[in-house]
Amino acid sequence: MLYIEKLRFFYSTEARRLVKPLTAAIGRTRISPNVLTVTGLALTLGSAVLVWYGHFVTAVLVFTLGSVCDLLDGAVARLSEKVSPMGAFLDSTFDRVGEGAVLTAIALVYARDGNLWLVGAAFVTMIASFLVSYSRARAEALGLDCKVGLMTRPERLVLLGAGLLLQKFGVLPVVMYILAVLTAYTVLQRILHVRRQFAEAASSAEEKPS
Repeated sequence: MLYIEKLRFFYSTEARRLVKPLTAAIGRTRISPNVLTVTGLALTLGSAVLVWYGHFVTAVLVFTLGSVCDLLDGAVARLSEKVSPMGAFLDSTFDRVGEGAVLTAIALVYARDGNLWLVGAAFVTMIASFLVSYSRARAEALGLDCKVGLMTRPERLVLLGAGLLLQKFGVLPVVMYILAVLTAYTVLQRILHVRRQFAEAASSAEEKPS
């Protein structure tokens, strides 16, 4: 698990480093972070349409552009000192909408092909991905930390993009099953992590002298 955390830190740091010049350039314009957020959602929804029509490689390119916009909006907001609760709320909400749209498009493709197992895998992934985000938000609202987990959003997007890109080699079905299992497992990891924190808090309270 420590190896995964180090790998996650490395590619998130590298991603920020690569887009830093673009972030600075956008920060000097009148483009607001919310415009980037909406653009990212529009591109992601466009990639979902492309998936439905079977243009998987083009879908990955559009999906990647949408992900770049999603990466830039927060960075531009911090650089231009335009960070706001509403912007953060829109960003988080639109992330869920975009990911759900792509997974729904994949489910519809497999439904059209009559492969109900893969339809189920797509919907399990979608439900579990929402629960991964919800569990963190709910835990943080209770004053707890909940950033643990094997398959957080960046990992899901990278794996999903790879599956779409290599669809013609039959990789996407394998990716969908992996996503379904590991995303559900991540929900369980976060539930157990929160439970452990509550147990530790209760134990500490009992040890305090009255």
